[in-house]
Amino acid sequence: MSRGLSRSLLLVPMAVLAAGHVQASRPAPARTSPVLQRFLAMQDPSPIEYRALRHLDARSDGLHSSAWMDVWTECDASGGFRYTVAAEGGSESIRRRVFRATLETERKLWASGDPDRAAFTPANYTFEDRGSEEGLATLSVTPKRKEMMLVNGSIFLRPDDGDLVRVEGRLAKAPSFWTRRVEIVRRYERFNGIRMPVALEGVASVLIAGRSTFQMTYEYESVNGQRVGIARVRTTAQPPP
Repeated sequence: MSRGLSRSLLLVPMAVLAAGHVQASRPAPARTSPVLQRFLAMQDPSPIEYRALRHLDARSDGLHSSAWMDVWTECDASGGFRYTVAAEGGSESIRRRVFRATLETERKLWASGDPDRAAFTPANYTFEDRGSEEGLATLSVTPKRKEMMLVNGSIFLRPDDGDLVRVEGRLAKAPSFWTRRVEIVRRYERFNGIRMPVALEGVASVLIAGRSTFQMTYEYESVNGQRVGIARVRTTAQPPP
C-alpha cells in the first residue's frame, strides 16, 4: 500500500504543476461571457526565468506518516528546470517517492513542453459562466479529455480584467486503482507582471490508507531577472493550516 499511496500523492502535484505557469492566449469562441473573453484574450507571458523556495508537506491519515521538504527551484533558458533540497524531515519514503519524484517529473515536463496541454483554452475545456463568488467571476471548466493533467471544476477570475486567481476541482482522471478521487486547489499571484502559482493543496481518497494530503507553497526571490522577495528555509516541519 505504501507504493500505491506514494503514486497517488505524486500525481496530485504532477498533474497540476503541468498547468502551473502557462495559459497561452487563444481566440474566444462566439457567444462567450465578457469575463471569459477577457481571460482568453490576455497576452499572458510565460516566465523566462525564476528562483523560488518551495515548501512541501504531505500526510497520510491512515498510515500515520508525514514528511516535509524545502526546495530551491530555478528555471531559465540555458539550464531548464532544476532544484536543490535545502532541508527535509519525516517519512523517507514520502520524500523519495513523492517529493523527489514529483520534482523530477516537473523537470521532464519543462523540457518536453507538455505543460501547454493543460492550459485553460477552448482546445482543452468547455466553459460555463457561474456568476460571482467572493467578488470573483466564477466559470465552470469541463475537460474535453480524460487526462490527469486536466481539472474538472471551476476557475475564479478577477471580473475587471479576467485574470486567473484560483483553480478548484478534481483531476479529470484518477491517478491509479488505489486513488478514487483527487481534489485540488491552486492559487496564483503576479510577480513582475507574470502570473505564477503560489500555493497548491491536494486531497486524495486512497483505498485502505484513507485521506492523504499534499501541500506546496512558493516564496519567489526573482522572476524574469527582477527581485520580488526574500525566501527563508525552515528548520522544522510546520503543521498544515
